[in-house]
Parts: sequence; C-alpha cells; structure tokens
Amino acid sequence: MLWRTFNWLVALCAGAATGALWGLYQDSKSIWVYLLLGALSASFAWWLKDGWRGLRVVAWLGAGDLTSAPTLSGLWGDIVDLTCRLLRQQERAMQASDQRLKDFLSAIQASPNGVLLLDAQSQIEWCNQTAALQLGIDVERDKLQRIGNIMRDPIFTNFMASGDSDESVVIEGRSHRPNRPLRVSVQRHRYGEGKQLLITRDVTVMEQAEAVRRDFVANVSHEIRTPLTVMSGFVETLQTLSLPPEDQQRYLALMATQAHRMQTLVEDLLTLSRLEGSPNPSVYSQLSLADLMLVCEQEAMGLSESMAKGAGTQMIEFVVDAGLSEAVLLGEPRELQSALSNLVSNAVRYTPADGTIHVNACVKTDGSLQLSVKDSGAGIAAEHLPRLTERFYRVDRSRSRESGGTGLGLAIVKHVMQRHGGSLVVASVLGQGSTFTLVLPSTRWRLSASQQR
Repeated sequence: MLWRTFNWLVALCAGAATGALWGLYQDSKSIWVYLLLGALSASFAWWLKDGWRGLRVVAWLGAGDLTSAPTLSGLWGDIVDLTCRLLRQQERAMQASDQRLKDFLSAIQASPNGVLLLDAQSQIEWCNQTAALQLGIDVERDKLQRIGNIMRDPIFTNFMASGDSDESVVIEGRSHRPNRPLRVSVQRHRYGEGKQLLITRDVTVMEQAEAVRRDFVANVSHEIRTPLTVMSGFVETLQTLSLPPEDQQRYLALMATQAHRMQTLVEDLLTLSRLEGSPNPSVYSQLSLADLMLVCEQEAMGLSESMAKGAGTQMIEFVVDAGLSEAVLLGEPRELQSALSNLVSNAVRYTPADGTIHVNACVKTDGSLQLSVKDSGAGIAAEHLPRLTERFYRVDRSRSRESGGTGLGLAIVKHVMQRHGGSLVVASVLGQGSTFTLVLPSTRWRLSASQQR
C-alpha cells in the first residue's frame, strides 16, 4: 500500500512539474494554475491506468482460469499473486478431499456388506455393488428411484413403513433360487434430515449353519434317546419283576448292545470333532499299504462271521496291484485306517449273505492312489448319492439301525480324505451294488526305495 501511494505521489509530482514547465514556457503569470492542472491530469491518468489494471484482475477472477493470470506489478500484482496462491491451496484441498471421498467410496465398494443411501423421500442416492447385487438394483438406472418401487417384498415394505430403526429384517435376495438360496439381512440407520442408511448382509451361510446345528442336535438327541429308552425299559423291568436267569441274561445282553451303540456314537462324534478342529496331517507320518489292507481284511472277516449266524458268509477279497506291495501312505495312520475300515464295514453290513466284496488298491494315470471297496449289495438310488456324506443321513433308517451304524461313518471318511487332499467317490446302481473309492493324490503316497530302484 505504501508503494502504491508513493507511485501516485511520484505521478502527481511529475504532472505538477510538467504543468509548471509548460506555464513557464508559455511565459504565463498563472504558473500555479498550470501546476495544478498538470497534477490533476497526472493523477487522473494514474487512476485511469490503475482502474484498467483492476478491471483486468476482475475479468481474470470472473473467468476463473488460474493459468491465464495477468502479469502485473504493484498492489494489483500482489493481489494476483496472493489470489493465485489461495486458489492453488484451495484446489489442492479440493483434490485431497475428492481423493479421500474416492478412497472412502472404494472402501465401501470393497466391503462385504451392502451399503444403500436413501434421501428424505426414500429415493436411492447411492449404493455399492454388493447391495446392488443382493437387492437387484441397477446403480445407474435406479438412481433417485424410490426404494419401494424396486423392492416389493412385503416383509421389506412393512419394515420400511415401520418407525423402528433398531431392528433388522431378513428377506430373500433378488437372485434367490431353491437350489441356490440367498438370504439377506437388512438393517436401517437414520441420519441427517430424514435420510436413511441401509446395511445389507448375506446371512445365507449363517442360516444354513444354524439349520445344520439344529438338525445335528435333533439327530444326536434322537440317536441317543432311542437306546436310552430301551435301556431304561430293561432296567425298570429288571428292578420290578423277578425274571428267570435266562431272561435276565437276554435283557442284559440287549442292554449291552444299546450301551455299545451309544458308545460308538459318542466315539464317532468325538472323531468328527477332532478332525474338524485339528490341522491337516503332515506327510512325515507313514502307513504301509500292505498293513492297512491286512488289518481291514481281518476286521471284515471277523465282522462277516459275527453277522452270519449260520446263513453263510460273504466272499471278501483284498487285491493290491503289482508294484504296490511295499507302497506307503503319507498321512495320519489312524485316520487313513478309519476311512478304509468304515467303507469295508459298511460293505459287510449291507451285503447279503453269500454276497461278494472286492477291495482293490491301484494307481491311476494321474499318479493318484485309489482304494476301492465294491460290494454286491442292494445298491443306492441316484437321488441319495449327493447326501450320503451328510451326518446322520440314511437311505434306510430302520435297516441302518439294525446293522449297528451311527450315520456318521461316511461323514468321517469325507473329512479324512479332505484333510489328506483327497476325495471320496461313490458310484452305485440300484440292485447291482455300490463302489466307494478313496482317492489319494500323488503327494500322499510313495513307493519304497527298493521298488523305486
């Protein structure tokens, strides 16, 4: 400001001096008049130039183009420089704010939960892709559309009409199908002036897990209640009636059978719990294939003889392909033996007298080792095959209980194979028997050093 005043005074003095010189040149006695006129003319010219510079600054500010700033000196130059500095700071702040907003929206887009913003009229302002997929919303087409015009589920409509914003509701997602269910939880939060925030979450797995848990508890309760009821009845009979020794022995034998059934069920449950809660077995533990086949063969023969009761026994054959006599399995020996034993015992239980059971170990072209148990039983209908490894699932419940099964054997086999990187393959034709195959990858078995040479 001082420099601006100094420039004006310099111009004023220069104008006054010019006027005075002009008066002297005219040899006028009114030199003071010329001096005053020169000063006023110089002052007017200075203010006119200064006003023109100010208009340039105003025009530049009106255009809003930071790159076309005029080059000026003095006060207006300082104003231009200061304005440019402030505008650059503001531009950087806006860019930083825009970037934070983009990062925030990107984070919401990456969220596994859906986010839906509604204005005071329940119109869609914004939603992430998760919410769009779960609720069937087109982000571009449905923007500023009322949510009630898009979501016509009666449960959702009643939820939005209610004034309670603390509760949540579970509805069917837009892509819900009987074979591929989609259940979505919706929770509402109010903010601002009448605006609403909807949080959606896929709860399909949670509901399925809860259903599995309920079924599991119900099945366990039912499986345990049946032998307990039988045992309680026998105990009451023995306590209240005086029975001959042979009847007492028969009742005690039946009680022992039911107790063994409950013990087997508990052991299978503990086995499943251990399999699901422990890390996968390492490849440093080994089990000889020959030893595994021998133990399972002895168990099968013993079970077959105990079930025969004079009706004839099955023909059981264990075969190991040439070159595998000294092969070893790499994994938890107890689990691998349990898996094959379950398959063999099931074959013995469900194969009629004088039937055949064939157990074979062979190597496939992809290097996997396959242990197959083939029986000549009644076979399994195709609709039951996908559910065979479910806990407590039985094709014929009455027959399964009579045979002493718990309904957990194939579930245990499936978990054992998954822990060893393998799989359980089931093939069956109704009336022609079944084949259960354990498939172990090439990393879970090897030949002995002598065979490799």
